Order: sequence, then structure tokens, then C-alpha cells
Amino acid sequence: QVQLVESGGGLVQAGGSLRLSCAASGLTFSNYAMGWFRQAPGKEREFVAAIRWSGSSTDYADSVKGRFTISRDNAVNTVFLQMNSLKPEDTAVYYCAADSWFGIPRKRVHDYVYWGQGTQVTVSS
Repeated sequence: QVQLVESGGGLVQAGGSLRLSCAASGLTFSNYAMGWFRQAPGKEREFVAAIRWSGSSTDYADSVKGRFTISRDNAVNTVFLQMNSLKPEDTAVYYCAADSWFGIPRKRVHDYVYWGQGTQVTVSS
């Protein structure tokens, strides 16, 4: 079965950096766009970043543009999220997700068919 397993979360001070990874199995990874979403307590799950199957196109939420970078390595079925200049408002559970869409990366939660279990990111002030 399809599995997406996130790692790399943790506790970091404001201004610090973290790199999240998401290892995929059970699917043809290069056939899927990949996205990162996050959910803070009491809030809806929101889009963070997405990357096309080939890596040729990316998109970001306005709140993370210039600070976060999404990338992928299809040889090892893994997508990454490099997070720099972290802020307390970035605190959330971060999820990776897979979308079988070949066009421009999409941003809506319901476009993504497979989800990981999430990894906690906590940014202290």
C-alpha cells in the first residue's frame, strides 16, 4: 500500500532552520506531484508548497515565500521542505501529500489523494 513518511520535525528557536523529508513507497513516485501542508491547533489544514512530478515547477503560500524551498529526488522517492527564518506562526503539524496531477502544482487539500501521518514543527519565540 502507499506510504508517505515524514521526518525532520522538532523544536527550533525563531530564526532557525529545519529540513523536512517525506519518503514515499507503494506508488510510482515520479507520476505524482507532491505537496506540503500544515495544520495548527484549532485551524484548518493549509497549503504550504508543492512541486511538479518533474521538479520543473513549484508553488508556495505567500506566508512562506522566500523562506521555504521544496525539492524532490525521484531517484530515492523523497520530497523535501527546507525551512529557513522560521517564525512562531510556522508552528504546526506538517504533512506531505501526493497528487496524481501532471500540470501546474495544485494547492487544494482535496486534490491530494495520499497523505502522510505528519511531523510536528514547533518554533519558540
